[in-house]
Amino acid sequence: MKNQPTETTLANGLKVFLKEIHTAPIISSWLWYRVGSRDEVQGKTGISHWVEHMQFKGTPQFPANLLDKAISHEGGAWNAMTYLDWTAYFETMPADKIDLGLRLEADRMLNSQFDPSEVASERTVIISEREGGENEPLFMLGEAVQQTAFRVHPYHHEVIGDMADLRTMTRDDLYNHYRQFYVPNNAVMAIAGDFETGKMLARIRELFESIPSGKEPARVARPELPQNGEVRLSVEGPGSTSYVQACYHFPAASHPDFFPLSVLDSLLAGPSNLNMFSGGISNKTSRLYRALVDKELAVSVHGGAQATIDPFLYGITMTIHPKRKPEEALAVLDKEIKRAQEEKVSKEEITRAIKQARALFAYGSENITNQACWMGYAEMFAKYDWFQTYLEKLAKVTAKDVQRVANEYFKPQSRVVGTYIPLSGRVK
Repeated sequence: MKNQPTETTLANGLKVFLKEIHTAPIISSWLWYRVGSRDEVQGKTGISHWVEHMQFKGTPQFPANLLDKAISHEGGAWNAMTYLDWTAYFETMPADKIDLGLRLEADRMLNSQFDPSEVASERTVIISEREGGENEPLFMLGEAVQQTAFRVHPYHHEVIGDMADLRTMTRDDLYNHYRQFYVPNNAVMAIAGDFETGKMLARIRELFESIPSGKEPARVARPELPQNGEVRLSVEGPGSTSYVQACYHFPAASHPDFFPLSVLDSLLAGPSNLNMFSGGISNKTSRLYRALVDKELAVSVHGGAQATIDPFLYGITMTIHPKRKPEEALAVLDKEIKRAQEEKVSKEEITRAIKQARALFAYGSENITNQACWMGYAEMFAKYDWFQTYLEKLAKVTAKDVQRVANEYFKPQSRVVGTYIPLSGRVK
């Protein structure tokens, strides 16, 4: 891949990726921490997401009420997100203003205050966010399926956490989590844009290298055992629309089978966007769209693969047509899965599936913000080399590979099927 980034590790363990892109006077800086819901135990679920919120509550140097104004005033954008394996913060700004973002991240790596009144205020915000999710059919269904698929692994719980824990966690719980995981040796900084590498690295050393490293954070080591048979569940709730979600246990992103499974995903449901910070493409040529939506069994169908450290789930979500029953759509899904397992996929279909997966990958890698994102993101579940060789590995996938992984991973006995049953408008 052209324009290779410069990779450096500071004395305190902070890994730094720098990639010069001189197409526009913009710089995007991302700071990734190796902490997410995977690192949480019962009683403290949702703590990583809550700590992320607290990072926007200010430090003595950067009071909260000045942060948004300062970055907006300079024409920048910033945000953060927490997921299963990581928490990330970014600033994309005019090239000559990025120093504000760098100073901010260096400061809040060490000096976030966790004021008790702010903790109390944010508790209300996050509980409200959780309550909002509990009114959304796909959140309710997805949580039920995920909790069923993982009995012991911390992927069991949603990133936002369980309501019981959100009500009882303390300010000290949050602060101790912050101090345990927000250390330079548990972080990756990735910067892309219009800068000179030597000058940028010197500035990063100046701002970050004096921050003390910490102990290697303890990890929750509870691998999930194989599932002993298919589990079916139902969730009832408001609305008039039925949904079905079928989830299969799926390998970690670092596993070689992730790549033929990505082609199978493209073939069945249209390619999943592994870069969740960019858009998607149409899945109207996929097998499941043609079999379900074109035949008016479903209003929509989507597949979802995630790049994770540990094995997670591949989910197929169907929005059921008002005049059809969930069982009808599930029967068609099973027929298409069986077809992929028993019939050799044509060369034309494989070519199209790979082409679509490659196109979506390219769309999610093209601008400066996404280039910076990928350098750190890939390091959260594998290495940057995973991103650099992704297209090459996709191109090597054959029809035989796709058929093999369809049989190995899409077994009924290793899936969870959830149905959302609306309390109104049921099909009689």
